[in-house]
Amino acid sequence: MRHSGPRLGAAVALVAIVAGCRTAPPTLPPSNVAWEVRRPQLQAVAHFELNGRVAVAAGGEGFNANLHWRQEGARSQVSLQGPLGVGGAQITASGDALTVVTARGERIDDEQAHAELAARLGFDPPLASLRYWVLGVPDPAQPATEALDQTQQRLTALTQDGWRVDFQSYVTASGESLPARLTMQRDAVRVRLLVDNWQL
Repeated sequence: MRHSGPRLGAAVALVAIVAGCRTAPPTLPPSNVAWEVRRPQLQAVAHFELNGRVAVAAGGEGFNANLHWRQEGARSQVSLQGPLGVGGAQITASGDALTVVTARGERIDDEQAHAELAARLGFDPPLASLRYWVLGVPDPAQPATEALDQTQQRLTALTQDGWRVDFQSYVTASGESLPARLTMQRDAVRVRLLVDNWQL
């Protein structure tokens, strides 16, 4: 009888631990985890939302716009509100499919959509890779050169598909360190993104 108390306490603790493991939601790795572990886990993030602001300079011209990005699996939904010709655009990309809906409600698909974005933005954005870059990781489908902050185990810069992406600052969201400011540059195009808030 004298030993039943400690044994019972241990059993209760074990049950609590097991129950906690069953009910705890999945979490992303903390930022002190090795980059080789964090990279594939961040690349596997299939659902997120961010709100922010973007500044684009291309071919001697530029503009600022508000940005809302919603990622659902392979589907990217991007809303740009600002001085983009007639005031904004709704962009949906999934695989090779691309749709642009203008502020006037005009719907444009695929090759014409790429041409429309290039005309409005001054360049055709690499949306398939950008959905990874905003998370602070390279696109796993293409080779990349990385510059790593060894202390924080996160990227300071990457070069991929002709683009250089610099990560100036990070913010903590859902226990993960995610980019708050980044700059993307290729040839005469420079895109600056400031993230105001993240949802994972």
